[in-house]
Amino acid sequence: MSAQQSQGIQTLLEAEKAAARIVQEARQYRVQKLKDARTEATKEIEEYKKAKEAEFKKFEASHAGTTSEAQATIDKDTEVKLQSITDSYNSHKDEVVKKLLDRVTQVKPELHRNLKKV
Repeated sequence: MSAQQSQGIQTLLEAEKAAARIVQEARQYRVQKLKDARTEATKEIEEYKKAKEAEFKKFEASHAGTTSEAQATIDKDTEVKLQSITDSYNSHKDEVVKKLLDRVTQVKPELHRNLKKV
């Protein structure tokens, strides 16, 4: 009966080793699948990033002309307004200088309004 028990124990030990080997293989398989998933996700992220970058470059290129046209229009409007201001300055400067000189040279001495009259 002792031989039969030893053989039963031996069978159980072998089954336990086989189960441990199967569990270890399952863990290794899971770890490998996680590594593969990470690698695949990284590749997909890089591809998506490249696609979005190309899309942005295309969008930027198509709208770059619009920006330069708008800048040219703004520059032209600025030149027109600057010329208008310069013309206004040149036409009114003598008149303004005359008014300033008249105000400075025509002094009317008056008592200050806070000074009490006695």
